[in-house]
Amino acid sequence: MKGAMDVSNKKVLDWREQLALESMKSVLTKEVIDSISASKNELGPWSLDLFRRNHVSSSWIIEGLDDQQKNASSIDSSQTASDAEQKTSLTKSEKNTSAGDFKRTDEGKQDDTDGHQPVDTPAKLARRQLREKRREKRAMELVQQDEEALIRLENAAIERSKSVDSAVLGKYSIWRRDNENENPDSTVRLMRDQMIMARVYSIIAKTRNKHDLYQELQTRLKECQRAVGEANADADLHHSAPERMKAMGQALSKARQELYDCKAVTQRLRTMLQSADEQVRSLKKQSTFLSQLAAKTIPNGIHCLSMRLTIAYYLLPPEKRKFPRSENLENPNLYHYALFSDNVLAASVVVNSTIMNAKEPEKHVFHLVTDKLNYGAMNMWFLLNPPGKATIHVENVDDFKWLNSSYCPVLRQLESAAMKEYYFKADHPTTLSAGSSNLKYRNPKYLSMLNHLRFYLPEVYPKLDKILFLDDDIVVQKDLTPLWLVDLKGKVNGAVETCGESFHRFDKYLNFSNPHIARNFDPNACGWAYGMNMFDLKEWKRKDITGIYHRWQNLNEDRVLWKLGTLPPGLLTFYKLTHPLDKSWHVLGLGYNPSIDRSEIDNAAVVHYNGNMKPWLELAMTRYRHYWTKYIKYDHPYIRNCNLND
Repeated sequence: MKGAMDVSNKKVLDWREQLALESMKSVLTKEVIDSISASKNELGPWSLDLFRRNHVSSSWIIEGLDDQQKNASSIDSSQTASDAEQKTSLTKSEKNTSAGDFKRTDEGKQDDTDGHQPVDTPAKLARRQLREKRREKRAMELVQQDEEALIRLENAAIERSKSVDSAVLGKYSIWRRDNENENPDSTVRLMRDQMIMARVYSIIAKTRNKHDLYQELQTRLKECQRAVGEANADADLHHSAPERMKAMGQALSKARQELYDCKAVTQRLRTMLQSADEQVRSLKKQSTFLSQLAAKTIPNGIHCLSMRLTIAYYLLPPEKRKFPRSENLENPNLYHYALFSDNVLAASVVVNSTIMNAKEPEKHVFHLVTDKLNYGAMNMWFLLNPPGKATIHVENVDDFKWLNSSYCPVLRQLESAAMKEYYFKADHPTTLSAGSSNLKYRNPKYLSMLNHLRFYLPEVYPKLDKILFLDDDIVVQKDLTPLWLVDLKGKVNGAVETCGESFHRFDKYLNFSNPHIARNFDPNACGWAYGMNMFDLKEWKRKDITGIYHRWQNLNEDRVLWKLGTLPPGLLTFYKLTHPLDKSWHVLGLGYNPSIDRSEIDNAAVVHYNGNMKPWLELAMTRYRHYWTKYIKYDHPYIRNCNLND
């Protein structure tokens, strides 16, 4: 029986030893585990402290301990071993405790029976210090690894940023070391800032009777102004700029020491800012006025050309004033164009560019309508410069007797006292900025019936089925005959839409606070462009488009639905009656947008100089002007005599 109990105890002991050994593998090295396994048979029930007495690891060697401390450590270890042997007599329930209990070392087993707190021996303190040192060392290693990882990430970002095309995208990468100087013209900016502060301190110095300092600041200010001049870059500065900047810096430093008052400086800067803001607003108004004025005026060269041609026309005998091929004017099987203009040079470019790009010029017919003043000049120009085999005919809008105030609402409204007051008095502005108010809508083109004649095409050309309407500020770059083959799907107007995500929609042109507009139209409906429009005159008559136009024009007598012009009433008249054409047929914006892609212009069938910067004006954008000028014969005697140069 006793032998059986010994065998049972031995099995339990072997199980506990095996469990403890497995638990210690994650803590101790393989060398230590092997040594313990090899010597456990000789030592009996083993403990880690018994192994430490005979096999001291290098990590357990404590430097600086004297013999007394070593003896105390040895006695402590012996006592711990004795305690470990006594634990074999535990009860059966205690033998089933978790494996974590077997990991306890002598550090947690020093409690006295009296309940006193355990006493740390020098060996324990030394071991604790070693553990803390190892933790600190490990923490430093982790920090070092983090720093190395950050450096690697930064270097990788720098390498990736080298692929960024800064010429196109700008300086977007904060890692670009070659872009550390974000302001290459910092000297110019610094000097301008110095000049601003010099003005502030000079005013404060004058108010506080610091006359010497005031004179010094004024002198430095004049020197800096001469050095900076009109420079916008450091390379444009005068060679004396660095010396002037240094001298100004010394003067400002002196002024700060003697005059600095945060409240006074802030107040003066705020005053200067408000003054500059007022000047900017005034200059903007003047710029608007002058640009609108320039857009309305006719250059001297074009005026000279018109006058010379008019004189020459009325000197011709009547029999020589007729154009050939008049039988084509009402032939619906040909390609007909409507062009209403009072600008001889602009009309010539439209006709020439259309004919030069046409595949069958003999099938094209141009219907020109102008006013009484330019009728002779327009006739004379095309008599001298006929458009090849194409047919052309010029008419005077004043000869359309049916176009009168009793039939046309616009003419009736223009005769009203309120409209005359709006157009011709305009509150009698005494300054440029005051006169800029609503100046755009006082353009003479809004008074001309040439601009409103587009709403009467079936009356002007009753025998035609289709007609292509062209503005006089366009250039044709491709053959336009495929437009006559476009199926308008029962719509009246074929036009290119101009709306984007949030602009050029109906709410930009119309007053949706008015119930007539709000009830009948969608504010997000897409706008379209005049300038190149294919009109189906049969559908026009069937749907009474002119009557629709008259109804809306009568409702707008007080300009409560829209301001002025022909696009807003056109949007109303052709609402849900416009078929969108491909955008490549008609590219707009050459009269105001400097950033149109060149490939878009080159691929367009028609380019449109809508805006104030017309190609025949000096304020035209140079990058677009050559598309227009290449269709002008600058060696023509009339053009040369009027000093019209490319």
